[in-house]
Order: sequence, then structure tokens, then C-alpha cells
Amino acid sequence: MKGRLSGVSYLSRFIVRQDRMRYLWWLAGIVIMTLIVPPALNELYPSQHDRDLMAETMKNPVMTAMVGPGDLANYTLGAMVSHQMLLMTAIAAAIMNILLTVRHTRSEEEDGQAELLRSLPIARHSQLTASMLVLFGVNLLLSVLIGAGLYNLSFDSMDLPGSLVYGASLGAVGLFFAGFTAVCSQLSDSSRGAVGLAFTGMIGCYLLRSGSERIPPFGWLAQVQPYSDNNWLPVWGLLAASVLLFMLAVILQGTRDMGSGLLPSRSGRAHASILLRHPIGLAWRLQRTAFISWSIGMLVLGLSYGSVLGDLDMFFKDNDMLASMIVADENSSLTAQFLPMLMAVLAFISTIPALLAIHKIAGEERKLRLDHLLGRAVSRKRLLVSYIVLALFTGFVMLNLSALGLWLAGTASMEDPFMFQTVWQASIVHFPAITVMIGISAALIGVAKKATGFVWLYLFYGFLTLYLGGLFQFPEWMEKLSPFGFVAKLPIEDMNWLYAGGSLTVTMILLIFGINRYTRRDIQDS
Repeated sequence: MKGRLSGVSYLSRFIVRQDRMRYLWWLAGIVIMTLIVPPALNELYPSQHDRDLMAETMKNPVMTAMVGPGDLANYTLGAMVSHQMLLMTAIAAAIMNILLTVRHTRSEEEDGQAELLRSLPIARHSQLTASMLVLFGVNLLLSVLIGAGLYNLSFDSMDLPGSLVYGASLGAVGLFFAGFTAVCSQLSDSSRGAVGLAFTGMIGCYLLRSGSERIPPFGWLAQVQPYSDNNWLPVWGLLAASVLLFMLAVILQGTRDMGSGLLPSRSGRAHASILLRHPIGLAWRLQRTAFISWSIGMLVLGLSYGSVLGDLDMFFKDNDMLASMIVADENSSLTAQFLPMLMAVLAFISTIPALLAIHKIAGEERKLRLDHLLGRAVSRKRLLVSYIVLALFTGFVMLNLSALGLWLAGTASMEDPFMFQTVWQASIVHFPAITVMIGISAALIGVAKKATGFVWLYLFYGFLTLYLGGLFQFPEWMEKLSPFGFVAKLPIEDMNWLYAGGSLTVTMILLIFGINRYTRRDIQDS
């Protein structure tokens, strides 16, 4: 092929061959997560009466803010699956597309691979076009697998039209964020900045969705209503928006130089800061922008969740049946009983930037940048400890900011607000579990940097068993396989110092093991 798209077909095949296993793992994870839910819900709520009771419970404003609106008047099994899982699965599809898009655009340009490819007879926009074509294929395959899989479960309320629109809506959201991230890759001059911009946009869209269904993509996603309205118009709108975003990315790419970004980079200092004399200062400098972005996001997320706390008691005030279904502690208010669940969700999200902070050292090693440091008077132990300290600090700060946001919004919306100490304790009690996750990452880095991806699967497992454990009635031992399963549910439970101390002990063992192995293994061939 000649002209502006010269080399697209070759580059597309090269991208698929290079990352075929990565696509396979992403697709398998999202599809399996989707298909295990309907049988579990059907077993838990076999009759329409059971589902109607669940629909009344889901009218809770907190749940509406978290999973979006649903067809609660006709809460069939299909409507229940769509209501409780579509938004969460769409977020997983968005994350997949953000990471894959940055990997094939800005990351390759940052590493010098794009420059090498452009020395071949390919057009200027061929690499970006090939990346978008591959991601179109990935999202199309995701749509087909989920649509066909849901229909083949053979539940009465999950017909073919509803299954197809369910799968198509997920693929459309994925393509939207692929196009959005392609634009972010043109704005930022680094992969780190592009990921930060894309995730900030995703979190912003999620938060704004609770205020208006007019804001794409999650606001439009709420209007699809698979197995109920089967509204295809938002799906086509998302696909059109994806095309426009891709076209914008192509235009922006043509206006900048390779290796640069359209957003101006702040001029550096004439002389290095005193912090850069130490590895921890360098680690902080590399991650400062991401840290600030995540801090703002966690504060805003806490504010978003806290703003609905004032409606809970009023919602259950005149409904004794629902109150009896939800109350687990007669000495605690309904709002106090929702607090541990909210803080657990915020704690899982707070774990993400902490893990990203320590995984940064594996990324620097993969890009062959550690040789410059380790060739000087910097030991491996000191270098890894610096990233561990930064990761622990990041997790601690994110928990505090989310607690602060929830308390501030709750104080404004509740007649009898929580004391800050109550909210802070319910949040900080998750810190030992976060340290265990950091310890696991450190151990994996010490053994083999390529194995660090498994910690994300473990984090997702913990979220699945704790967040959906009550819904699916998982046995208690499944929750205990995650460090978050040992966290005390403050304020309705007493603090369990034994579990907290045990988690910190496990963390120390993992950190010592990881540091010891890191100082012994080969930096290049692990």
C-alpha cells in the first residue's frame, strides 16, 4: 500500500504478533468476569420476587452513584446483570484500551522504536493508524465474545438483541477511550503523562456521570439499558465519537515533532535540586505529576461518595423491610454500616497508585535506564528501598485524601455527620493490606521484573471477593486469601490488632525477601 497509509497492514500484523498474549489475557479476564456473574445471580435470586426485593435495595442512592441507574421496575435477571455489571466492566475495558494505546503510541515513540520504524518505507500516520485498527479488532472481538457468551448462557430474560447490545456497548466504550488516549498521547511528551491524562479523563467521566447522563461515555452507557430498552443510539454515538477522536489524534500528530508533545513542558532548573542527590528524590521527580493527579482524583472521589451519605437514612426511614435486610449491627446507623463498604472501595483504588509507584523501577529497568544510576555510587538496595518508601507514602496519602473528601462531603450532606476520626480510622485500617500488596510487588521485582503483572490479578481477585462477595455469597475462606479480607470493618466492628500486626509482619518478610533477591539477581536478564 502506498500513500498516507503505507505500511499499515505490515505494522498491524507486527503489533498483533508482538502483543498477542497481552490481548489474550485482557480479553480472557474481561469475558470470564462477565460470564460468571449471570449464573451466580440466578442462583442467588431464582424468583422474580427475590429480584424485586433486590431492586428495592438497589434504589439506594449510594448504589446508584456507584453502578448507575437501571430498569428497577422490570428487574429481570438480564436487567440485574446489566445494572450491576455493565459500568464496572466498561471501566475494565477502558483501562485495557488506555494502557494498550499508550503502549503502541507514546511509549514506542519515547523508547525510540517509532523512529526506527519511520526509517522504513512507511507513512507518518501509519503507526497510529495500525494501532487503532488493531484495537478496533480487539474491541470487536471483545464485543462478539461477550455478546455470544451471554446469549449462550440460555437464560430466558437474556435474549440475543440484549446480549449483542451489551457486548457492543463495551466495545464502543473501549474504542472511545482508545481514541481519547490517542489524543492524550499527542498532547503529552511522555508515556507517563499520557497515561495520567487518560486516567484523569476516565475518572472525571465516571464522576460526572452521576450528575448527568449526557456526558460520554459512561453517561451514554447508562442509556443503553441492555435486556430492557436495548437502545443502540448511544452505542452508535460512542462509535462516532471514537472516529472523531482518532481523526483529531491524526491531525495533532501532524502538527508536532517526533518525541515532543503539544502541551508545553515546564523548563527545568539550571541546577539540580538537592533532592536529586538521592535515589528517592529522583523517584519522586519521575512520579510527581502522577502523584498529584491521583491525589486530586482520590479527593474528588471521596467527595463524590460522601455527598450521598445524607440521603441514606431518609431512604430507609419508612421502609422497615429493607432496613431489616440491610442492618447488620443494631447499635449502628445505616450510614455507619455503609461506611466500611465505601472505604473498602476507596482503599482498593488507593492501592493502584501505590503499586504504580513501586512498579516504576521495573519500567526504568526495562528501558535500560538503571545502568546510569547503578554505575555510580548508588547501590541496588538503596534504589529499591527508595521506590518502596515512595510507594508506602503514596498509599498512605491516598487513603487520607479519600477519607478527607468523604468526611467533608458527608459533613455537608448529613444531619448528624461523622467525626473525622471515625472516617479516618475506617480508611487507614486498610493501610496494612496495602503494604502487603506493595510487599508482594517488591518480592516479584526481586525475583523477576516480568512477573509484576500478576499483582494486578491478585488485586482484582481481592476486589471481586470483597466487593461482590456478599452478593455472590462467597465462602469466607475466599475473602481471607486476600490481605483485604482481614481488614476490620470499622466503625461497626472492633479493631483487630492481631490481623493488622500480622499483615505488617508479612509485609516486612516480603520486603526483606524482595530486597535481598534484587541485590543478587542480574539486572538485564531477569
